[in-house]
Amino acid sequence: MLEAVTGIATRTSQGEPTLKAVELPELLSPAMEQIPDELTDPKTKMHNRHVDMLVNKEVTDVLRMRAEITKFMREHLYAKRFLEFQTPILSQNAGGAVARPFVTTATEFRDKHLAMRIAPELWLKRLVVGGVDRVFEIGPSFRNEGIDATHNPEFTMCEFYSAYSNLADLINETEELLGGLAERAAQLIDTELTSLPRLDMDRFKRPFKQVEFVPALEDALGFRLPKLSSEDALPELLVALKLADVSVPGEVPSTLPKLLDRLAAMYLEPQSFEQPVFITHHPSCMSPLSKSFVCPTTFQLVSARAELFVGGRELANMYEEENDPEEQKRKLATHRNLVNKPDGSVAIEVPPQSHPQDEAEIEGIETDVDGETSPLDQSFIKALDYGLPPTGGWGCGVERLVMLFSGAKRISDCLSFGTLKNVVGLSAENEDDRKLKQPANTNGKA
Repeated sequence: MLEAVTGIATRTSQGEPTLKAVELPELLSPAMEQIPDELTDPKTKMHNRHVDMLVNKEVTDVLRMRAEITKFMREHLYAKRFLEFQTPILSQNAGGAVARPFVTTATEFRDKHLAMRIAPELWLKRLVVGGVDRVFEIGPSFRNEGIDATHNPEFTMCEFYSAYSNLADLINETEELLGGLAERAAQLIDTELTSLPRLDMDRFKRPFKQVEFVPALEDALGFRLPKLSSEDALPELLVALKLADVSVPGEVPSTLPKLLDRLAAMYLEPQSFEQPVFITHHPSCMSPLSKSFVCPTTFQLVSARAELFVGGRELANMYEEENDPEEQKRKLATHRNLVNKPDGSVAIEVPPQSHPQDEAEIEGIETDVDGETSPLDQSFIKALDYGLPPTGGWGCGVERLVMLFSGAKRISDCLSFGTLKNVVGLSAENEDDRKLKQPANTNGKA
């Protein structure tokens, strides 16, 4: 129960601080359940998060760290003269990234399928076209994909777009933001969030290491990559890998971008276990929304892009935005050709709850052979016709930052009520709830 006691601050005979009551205690809130002395079972903890917070300080400290991180990011961006906007979560196009979307319907548009956004990118760039030179959003995004230690279908993204910024500016801004976050997190851990592990501040010393994608991958593989902008790049690369006796774990990726991404995960990303690493200038086929150029040393068509990895995990993605409407249209068409089926058709996944209709009739939700959306949005292409100034774009998953600075091992620890698995059916009483309903322990906490 929760009680209020009015009294005079004093000390016990042993010198401990105490309160000398001058009035009878007042009951503020009844408590019908006994708070357990400990809570250790992971499933029980996640299904009763409020109890876990009362029992285990670290649980609350991680969530407080999350709140402090988002607060710091907002203050940092406001200080840089960015404006915060909210963009649509529901629309006809999930837009801005390649991922499987959540598809739904609205009573107002029963003949159309809508998608929950997988990224706010295209909306924010429209605002830059409209004259807002510095814009950001911190909000939810949704990807209808798997759940593991670092992924959840619902997560929080921070994205910002800055007119007249280039890749070097974005890298510098990332180092500055991460350094500031590290200092703030270290201060909180020392003073308030004391259950969290202390940070190694040497890890965040600037400048961070930079690794250029193509040369670094060629060095690791021991051979020159084929021309990656060629239509035959995928089979040629697969042959080269076989000749070099390089095996790719799991099922062979069905597209060139996915194969390159898998190779980067094998050979480039592990370098970030020692120190933060920017992987830069990805092949253009991996970044259809980014500006691209021919590298003067490798002669490959590459993008003005960088990804920051820390501890083997992607932390931030940034690039110079493609602002030529014709070039953007061409890149998106090329990307669609890469991810579509060999016969040119597009696979479309319809949730069982959807209205029964032929898949080919679905409007606005276009997906590839793996059920993932391609970031094609004709209205966005038309918006570019009005002129998008040279713009740098940046995105980061907030939960990844929380994991980095709190020491949390799972994304579920950084979400107020855990992953989607934990949230579904949370209100129903189950075996985990009954475990908490033990006989009152007179030695327990009240």
